[in-house]
Amino acid sequence: MRETDLFHVLAQPWNAETMKSKLLAACAAAALSCALASPIAAADAPPTAAEAKAFVDAAEADLAALSEYGAHAGWVQATYINADSNWLAAKANAENTEAAVKYAKQAARFDHVEVDPVTRRKLYLLEQAVVLPAPARAGAAKELADLQADLDTLYSTGKFTYQGKTLTLDDMQDILRTSRDPAETKALWEGWRTVSPKMKDDYVKLVALANQGSKALGYADTGALWRSWYDMPPDRFGGEMDRLWGQVAPLYKSLHCYVRGRLNERYGDAVQPRTGPIRADLTGNMWGQAWGDIYDIVQPKGGTGLGYDLTANLVKQGYDATRIVKTGEGWYQSLGFAPLPQTFWERSMITRPRDREVVCHPSAWDVDNKDDLRIKACFTVTADDFYTAHHELGHNMYQRAYADQPFLFKGGANDGFHEAIGDFAGLNALTPDYLKQVGLIDTVPGTDADIPYLLKIALDKVAILPFAYLVDKWRWEVFSGQVTPDHYNDAWWDLVRKYQGMAPPAPRPADAFDPGAKFHVADNTPYARYFLADIYEFQFYRAACRQAGWKGPLNRCSVYGNKAVGEKFAAMLKLGQSRPWPEALKTFTGEDDIDASAITDYFAPLAKWLAVQNKGERCEAV
Repeated sequence: MRETDLFHVLAQPWNAETMKSKLLAACAAAALSCALASPIAAADAPPTAAEAKAFVDAAEADLAALSEYGAHAGWVQATYINADSNWLAAKANAENTEAAVKYAKQAARFDHVEVDPVTRRKLYLLEQAVVLPAPARAGAAKELADLQADLDTLYSTGKFTYQGKTLTLDDMQDILRTSRDPAETKALWEGWRTVSPKMKDDYVKLVALANQGSKALGYADTGALWRSWYDMPPDRFGGEMDRLWGQVAPLYKSLHCYVRGRLNERYGDAVQPRTGPIRADLTGNMWGQAWGDIYDIVQPKGGTGLGYDLTANLVKQGYDATRIVKTGEGWYQSLGFAPLPQTFWERSMITRPRDREVVCHPSAWDVDNKDDLRIKACFTVTADDFYTAHHELGHNMYQRAYADQPFLFKGGANDGFHEAIGDFAGLNALTPDYLKQVGLIDTVPGTDADIPYLLKIALDKVAILPFAYLVDKWRWEVFSGQVTPDHYNDAWWDLVRKYQGMAPPAPRPADAFDPGAKFHVADNTPYARYFLADIYEFQFYRAACRQAGWKGPLNRCSVYGNKAVGEKFAAMLKLGQSRPWPEALKTFTGEDDIDASAITDYFAPLAKWLAVQNKGERCEAV
């Protein structure tokens, strides 16, 4: 699906999913030389505003100059996995992490110095930029980097043999999308999770090292560090996540109740009971985070349906991966954005190579922090990848929009923004009006297709909300010590049952480490960004439709070709991370706080329909 912030331009594959995650870990290669060269490094007197500005200026110059090597090393490792590329990426990551930690400590020296707002913002970002800080002791940064590289490799090269065939995750996911044999879905679901038990020992070591580094920076643990990234105290951010979940939970629970009932009708009580949790392998998705691929099972009865099959139309019209990406580029151009540079087409990886191991998980890159934009993906001709192409290009457009900002402001207003930009485009890309405008359907279905359409969108956009909420909730508990290694898996499933209302198809083995079977856990990419992005996305969409003068149902609004909307949209993107996120949000939407009511507005007709469908069902809290 989709899944960097200010640091995608640095020494790692700073893509839309690893932004803050690997961010200044990447910038850090320059940190040591910057810290040592700074005139304040050895000063004993109270620091001054002039020294603070000199420190930041020197840091930006060094980081901008030294970040490119790490980005190239990260790109090679992601697109050509072998012992050498892993070594290069781990070396760059170790150097960056070690320097970034020292950098954050240097920046903290100016916490009580009165400085101008720009310098204060940059110091704040420097202090928040480390994702997995290593302890200061010699060799710790390399140890942490090696653990990260090992976890990435175990995930990206993981395979499972089924019916005599060795399958990659992509292969297994392709079967899950269409298989309606519960024995087969169970075998594949459990098979993929055989790759992750071997990750656990490394993960335990990684957590311990990162916590030591976080405490040295003044945080209670690494989870508190991650929660400090949102222009508010860490404890308040946790409360904001709870508040937002409270806004969307009723809609999710209603959808869950409906889908469970239809799965029961398809498979019977022995496979999927009418009450209780949904069996996770029956959702068409390896993690139960998106249910769109089982639309054929849960679609409204006796209705007209969507009226078209986007995947079939893409195939029929001869689309390939390149044409899908060019269509996504055309959406942004219609709003006034410039075409992608020729180097994008020469250097991106948009299909899976046949001759080597790669990281297929889609990501967007700005390798040189100027105009070397790229995407990395293994696209196929499907509706899902049509959406994903629009999403990933949103990261590239954001990266280019803030390219003129000072180095430390080259990032999303927060990491959720970077994801939401692409999601906003992807949501528009699925609207029937847009599909007709680009020639993928001949006619726009009538209003009787609105419920099928909203249901199809909700199966992905609403279904992901509890999963996006719980992944970091689990990691925060792990980092804090509330959950110990012996209970990693049990704690994971407690949260899955509580928020997703799901259960595994059978009891899990004693050595299971199921969180590691999710890319973002193995890759140590924070996940709260996706929960926030799903909410920002609808806020952006509602604001854009209001600006366009749209008066009808939100699901029928398309802003394709509206350059006035594009101008306001670009104004928000150009701010990068130079302002706190509420100011960036207000630039485009007129609102200064995140608000999930846009989701309930968008799905209001579906919510009414679900209430009718669920009459007589036991829609107990999931």
